[in-house]
Amino acid sequence: MSKELLGALSALEEEKGIKKEVVIEALEAALVSAYKRNYGQAQNVEVSFDEKKGEMHVYSVKTVVDDVTDDQLQVSLDQALEINKGYELGDEIKYEVTPKNFGRIAAQTAKQVIMQRVREAERENVFDEYSKYEDELVTGTVERQDTRFVYVNLGKVEAVMGSKDMMPNEVYRPQDRIKVYVTKVENATKGPQVFVSRTAPGMLKRLFEQEVPEIYDGTVEIVSIAREAGDRAKVAVRSNNSDIDPVGTAVGPRGQRVQTIVNELHGENMDIVEWDEDDASYIANSLNPAEVIDVIFDDDNERACTVIVPDYQLSLAIGKKGQNARLAAKLTGFKIDIKSETEAKEFLANKAAASNADDPSADGSDNQASESTTDDPNSNPDSDDTEDSTND
Repeated sequence: MSKELLGALSALEEEKGIKKEVVIEALEAALVSAYKRNYGQAQNVEVSFDEKKGEMHVYSVKTVVDDVTDDQLQVSLDQALEINKGYELGDEIKYEVTPKNFGRIAAQTAKQVIMQRVREAERENVFDEYSKYEDELVTGTVERQDTRFVYVNLGKVEAVMGSKDMMPNEVYRPQDRIKVYVTKVENATKGPQVFVSRTAPGMLKRLFEQEVPEIYDGTVEIVSIAREAGDRAKVAVRSNNSDIDPVGTAVGPRGQRVQTIVNELHGENMDIVEWDEDDASYIANSLNPAEVIDVIFDDDNERACTVIVPDYQLSLAIGKKGQNARLAAKLTGFKIDIKSETEAKEFLANKAAASNADDPSADGSDNQASESTTDDPNSNPDSDDTEDSTND
């Protein structure tokens, strides 16, 4: 057993990168439990592994005391001095209690411990490897699908994609090669668990980084992404170089760059808009392709505004089932209320009327001014002369 064990420990260190010291420490702890379980002993015991010979030795550990109350855990000072005159009260003495047939138990335990450490090491290696891919794009192969997940083989691990992470316009078939975005890696009890997505906004960002060198190197920056996966997305970009047009760069010559991403997402439409530090301009840009006349911010809520658009573009600004407005709000972080030009005029007129009704002093002052102008005969002393001169 000794040669086999030493050889197994060396192989583990070379092939799996598991250090001998780690396995030996785990083996010693497991053998302590095995000894107590097999020999009905509850006293303090230690197991020591001889790395040169590959042999296991079991020791009973006793404490030196004046008055022995438990002979399995304690030894008197007189007995200790018979062994070695250097012992003092409180010292610990080890007595070897290795059973004759302990080698068989040790071999079985060693096999279990080594297999367990191999599994743990493999799990740790996989976890460490795929933790580096968190928030990144990877390519995998669809294995199978059940009512909860699509299982994607990433090589050393099988990732799972939940229903909310699946594109509604896609069908996943076994052996399909797909790009997925790693959202989370967990070190679960059964092994590393990798969660992937096709709907996360981060996937869109990584696709743009792959297709647009200026986004990858940071010359053009993606500020915000709003996405309804499989249908439509809005991406706000800005340039860190005044000579580079961020929108044109992201779209590419004749739209080739963005079209590649649209194809990868099976027809998901893309609106690339320019980010602006001026909130009003940014909100107007976000409602592309609709034209915006004005953006009026709410005095009571700094993250709310009313956007005025031409009458004929109201439906375009709102979008099908409110999608354009909804994505613009998500992109900018503002609550957006869209009104046509006609609606806005009526709204502002009603608002002004309500404001006057709430402030009667304003109406009174206006009426007094009107009455004084009408009743005072001297208010316009030159009126007759003006009329006469006009007639002449």
